[in-house]
Amino acid sequence: MSTEAATDLVAKRRSVTYYITNYGIVWLTLLLFTLLAVTTPNFVSTNNFRNILDQQSIVLIVAVFVTMLLISGNFDISIGAIYTLVPLLALRVFDASGSLLLFIVVGIAAGTIAGLLNGGIVTKGRINSFVATLATALVFFGIGYLVTGGTILRLSDLDVRALVTTRFLGLTTSTWIAIVIVIIAWLMLERTRFGRYLFAIGGNREAARLAGVPVDRVVIITFALVGMSAGLAGTMNSARTLTAQASDDFGLVFAVIAAVVVGGTSIMGGFGAIWRTIVGVLFIAFLGNGFNLNGIDPVIQRIIEGLVILAAVGLDAWTRSRRAT
Repeated sequence: MSTEAATDLVAKRRSVTYYITNYGIVWLTLLLFTLLAVTTPNFVSTNNFRNILDQQSIVLIVAVFVTMLLISGNFDISIGAIYTLVPLLALRVFDASGSLLLFIVVGIAAGTIAGLLNGGIVTKGRINSFVATLATALVFFGIGYLVTGGTILRLSDLDVRALVTTRFLGLTTSTWIAIVIVIIAWLMLERTRFGRYLFAIGGNREAARLAGVPVDRVVIITFALVGMSAGLAGTMNSARTLTAQASDDFGLVFAVIAAVVVGGTSIMGGFGAIWRTIVGVLFIAFLGNGFNLNGIDPVIQRIIEGLVILAAVGLDAWTRSRRAT
């Protein structure tokens, strides 16, 4: 074999390896989809897919901004607490004013303020983001209990539910809101200087600072966006259920982090993409939907989901080591 032919062969092998390692979640999602389509009745149906999109819209709204935060090398454990607390405040305002606009504005504003608080603590206090947001999560959960006194709050106007359940072109408004949010997040990450700053900060924070990147400001804005999305998602969920209740449930945190990590965004920062999170959300959604349609025990579901997340983190570590060599 000539040197040129050998070089071409190596290049092809590297190309195949690249597509396998960097797009592995795509192949796994397609494989899972095919498997469920063949083995599970009612999986491939318009109504089922619409329900999956509607159910995952809340997770997707938060996950795309958490993707940006992870790319910057930070975590936010408080998203579940913001998701729980904000609708309690928004619902109180709505019952007092009867204004749907105020209901939405308070939901977005309160979430943004909580995110700004997180960002300020992390950047100005120089506290690890995981520890800082774990602490603020406990504070937000506590405030939620103080606001409600442990009772369930209910929306007095049943028409509010139409805010997220009205269908347009077959999809709920909740799904359309998620689609718009995804497009905005994608443009921010891939087409703006802000997005480039996030990758630079996640890759090497000190080098980014020396290069003139306003690190603290970018990180604070990213935390604010995450808080805003969690507040919006919580407000939308309360509109759907017509209730809001204080709790210390970390379920949303696990759902979002699982989708982002399974999608392939690095927990170490500096690498990730919005499309990866979309595929990650779909993979987790297909997995859960397949479990439910096949009547799999919820305990077994948790075990399998945990193993999937563990495998995703292991794959991330392996691909990072390959990129470094």
